[in-house]
Amino acid sequence: MKLELNASMMCADFGSLASEINLLEEAGIDSFHIDIMDGRFVDNFAMSLCDLRYIARVAARPLDVHLMIEHPRVHIEKFLKLIRPGDTVYIHAESEYHPSTTLNRIIEAGMVPGVANNPCTSIESVKEIACIAKKVMVMMVDPGEAGRPYLPFVSDKIKRLVDLKESLGIKIYLDGACNDSRILSYARLGVDGFVLGTNALFNGNRDYISKMGNLRNLARL
Repeated sequence: MKLELNASMMCADFGSLASEINLLEEAGIDSFHIDIMDGRFVDNFAMSLCDLRYIARVAARPLDVHLMIEHPRVHIEKFLKLIRPGDTVYIHAESEYHPSTTLNRIIEAGMVPGVANNPCTSIESVKEIACIAKKVMVMMVDPGEAGRPYLPFVSDKIKRLVDLKESLGIKIYLDGACNDSRILSYARLGVDGFVLGTNALFNGNRDYISKMGNLRNLARL
């Protein structure tokens, strides 16, 4: 199984963002994860439409756009017009009265629909809309800020989702506190990909080729 590794650009060095993107692509990153936060759905403000526009222009690899915002249906067109067919857009089921409407609009625009699942949100919300979503991203930390602690109780939910993966027709990704040991453990379990932030990628050393190589090797152990 090819392990998908996605760079959490919220954690990148914005003083040399173009260089970061180039180095990550040279290292073989699979996609660029863009966290959009509105200060309401989560208690923080993060990447903006301007950030998304710039990364979409500079990056050759696909984008993962994670909308941590209330009522994404109201604003979805603003995001869809900045990204490219084949890019992924995640929404949270609890952020929308009718998440299926927003997911179907993402599909109509030629994007890949995804559902993000907060640590304390039941997987039942995922099962109901898995016929629409192609990807499920489980948060292993409370969302809203880089570096928040891993919540061990999500492990059981991840295992149950992996057991349902084939019947639901989804891929499973993990976001938050993805360090080497958790990547090894969950990759062996059957998780398809990981969002890499301060634990595994953006920790001061920009030797992304070595880091990515080591992480790829974990999937082969």
